[in-house]
Amino acid sequence: MKRTKKFAITFILLAISCYITILICDKTIRSNAAGKTFSNVNDIPANKVGILLGTSKFVSNGSVNPYYRNRIIATEELLKSKKIQYLIISGDNGRKEYSEPEMMRADLINDGIDSTIIFLDYAGFRTYDSMKRLKEVFGQDSVTTISQQFHNERALYIAKQENIVAVAYNATDITGRFAKMTQIRERFARVKVFVDYLFGIKPKFLGKKVLIPA
Repeated sequence: MKRTKKFAITFILLAISCYITILICDKTIRSNAAGKTFSNVNDIPANKVGILLGTSKFVSNGSVNPYYRNRIIATEELLKSKKIQYLIISGDNGRKEYSEPEMMRADLINDGIDSTIIFLDYAGFRTYDSMKRLKEVFGQDSVTTISQQFHNERALYIAKQENIVAVAYNATDITGRFAKMTQIRERFARVKVFVDYLFGIKPKFLGKKVLIPA
């Protein structure tokens, strides 16, 4: 009986500790993003380079992922308003038949975006990798991140740790059950950022430098 009670107390204390950790990580990342995210293209300052953070084009039922489409729309708004000159698309290309950067590039070109201003980062397996590679591979120390606000906030925190001056343009978010599950995953992803820095995790791949015109 005493052992059961001790186990229950330990479990409760562990659960409380985890909850507090999630809250602290979430608040820290939110606080860092204050004043750096924009939802109106007229308000955001101009940058030479924008980074479009990848996501899958389709969801499990075969329909187009609204997160994906809204990021494409947001990117086009920035480019057409001349708020960025060049675009890096960073996403997962971990399988031969699957490439987030190439899918996004194709859709942007189909919508009339000039292909010569687009650079692809095939090793953006995580936002952590994307932002570190932005600095180490693409040589950028300032950027506009493009994603939904919750995702942008995390990217901005990583940018700060990498000494990248960054602002973010928020693609339209979505609501519903799918969105709630995404928000839950985001809370754990924010904790993972701190774990990555605590243990000095490196990007999965770096590779040759990529030159973006001045």
